[in-house]
Amino acid sequence: MSDTDDIQTVGVLGGMSSESTVTYYRQINAGINDALGGHGAGEVLIRSVNFATIEHFIRTEQFGRAGEYLGEAAQALERGGAAFIVMATNTMHRVASAIDSAISIPFVHIVDVAAAAIREADIGTVGLLGTTTTMEEPFYRERLADHGIDVVVPEQSERAEINRIIFEELTKGVVSEVSRERYLDAVDAMGAMGAEGIVLGCTEIEMLIEQADRPAMPLFDTTALHVERAVEMSLDGQ
Repeated sequence: MSDTDDIQTVGVLGGMSSESTVTYYRQINAGINDALGGHGAGEVLIRSVNFATIEHFIRTEQFGRAGEYLGEAAQALERGGAAFIVMATNTMHRVASAIDSAISIPFVHIVDVAAAAIREADIGTVGLLGTTTTMEEPFYRERLADHGIDVVVPEQSERAEINRIIFEELTKGVVSEVSRERYLDAVDAMGAMGAEGIVLGCTEIEMLIEQADRPAMPLFDTTALHVERAVEMSLDGQ
């Protein structure tokens, strides 16, 4: 029996966008290989949904339909043998409860994973970068508040530009130096508002900025943290 026979299968609910889904796939396999060595890689199931459908639901605020759509996709992962599910997007955790209630396997909530890292860093106030939905609707900041973490967000005009960059550039794999500077300006502004760290609350933002850009301001990369937890849970099967 090989070392990989007992690892648990990771279910990735992806496609929102394909850029982040590719990152999850690569990083999960890299994390498993770091642990097992050799040709070790993850047991991974991916259910990639149509991003155009999701974007329409977001734009028209049809989150009930989005929850049904993603709940059905999560059920397909469970039927396929996934031991647990990570969803490769921050924004659509807006409907996490609908997904969780549709399945009987664990749903690993990205905000809980980020909150654990923030609390470990002994930080009480964070700035939040993400889509307009993530920055403005209560689902994200209220879940962080449940962990004792306060949230600040950029000014409204900046939020609109941050959102535009995500949907018009990052989800299409476009990385612009001008956009990088806009995001770093937002990081600095939230620092002036009292943020002790910044949550990269969109799974594509890690394409644009990284810790080296602001060494003195802790950046919490939700993609990397979510993947790390997925790898840990997969290896728990050994």
